[in-house]
Amino acid sequence: MAAWEPDVLGDDYEQLTLPLAPDAEGDVVATLVRRRRAGDDPYLDVLYVHGWSDYFFQTDLADFWEAHGARFHALDLRKYGRSLRPGQTPGYVTDLSTYDEDIEAALAAMWHDGAEGSGRALVLMGHSTGGLTLSLWLARHPGRAAALVLNSPWLEFQTREVGRLLLEPVIGARARLTPTRRLPSVDLGFYTRSVSKDFGGEWTYDLAWRPQHGFPTTPAWLSAIFRGQQTVALGLSLGAPVLVLLSARSTLLPRWSPEMLRTDTAIDVDGVARRCVQLGDLVTLARLDGALHDVLLSARPVRALAYGRIAQWAAAYLPRPAPAVEPDPRARR
Repeated sequence: MAAWEPDVLGDDYEQLTLPLAPDAEGDVVATLVRRRRAGDDPYLDVLYVHGWSDYFFQTDLADFWEAHGARFHALDLRKYGRSLRPGQTPGYVTDLSTYDEDIEAALAAMWHDGAEGSGRALVLMGHSTGGLTLSLWLARHPGRAAALVLNSPWLEFQTREVGRLLLEPVIGARARLTPTRRLPSVDLGFYTRSVSKDFGGEWTYDLAWRPQHGFPTTPAWLSAIFRGQQTVALGLSLGAPVLVLLSARSTLLPRWSPEMLRTDTAIDVDGVARRCVQLGDLVTLARLDGALHDVLLSARPVRALAYGRIAQWAAAYLPRPAPAVEPDPRARR
């Protein structure tokens, strides 16, 4: 098995390459990232999965979870970020269940492979397409995680169910005939403008791994998204508690607006808010005014509120176990 190596995030982080089965484009890997140091006496394990055209760089997220008693890991899925290899189509899969192999490899490295386990409860956290992917994975693997945290999960298409069902046959046909042909780009770079320090935002990251206009989309990939969203629409019946974080508003316009600095410019948050009740019978929804698509990349006051919401929810559904107390041998029965 590969060894942990230094990571691009600096001395505090290291990465583990996870070999996967090759596909038509050649060798395939996923990459697991962790902190070199863990918090004191962790009682949770957290696995974070990024969204479309993205990778893990949000060290504040690791800081938060470790401060709340977790051992934090993040997964760069195949053909994203650290896992993207020359000649590969970025982000390309034909079915979201393909990522089962990536997730299982990560969980095995974290000692959550269904055997004896790490002794810590597992929390899954996903952003955007990562949230959709993890929701579907947990539905196929009930009982494997204690809880699910979703940061703006892409549970429904921007045109909502009616538009998705109209587009699905067309995209499905193109997926069969020309699966990797590029679809017209709809990313005008507005989200990058609101986030990246290179364009007036607050965050520094690798624009090769998270490009200004996003990865090109393909019919096969979009068809896989549509099938995943339809599965959610039919109901997942997740048995674990779920927290969904969403912006209060979306701004989906073909031109720049200052509102894009404090709204979601990627998904229809009202449509997703309605859809999230299909996840299971214990879903908590937090809508945050001023939040971006990645809620945890929003302006400092907004993301502080978001972290506060996660902490409140975790205190209710993931409480730290009470310390064991040795019985006093002098106590009488």
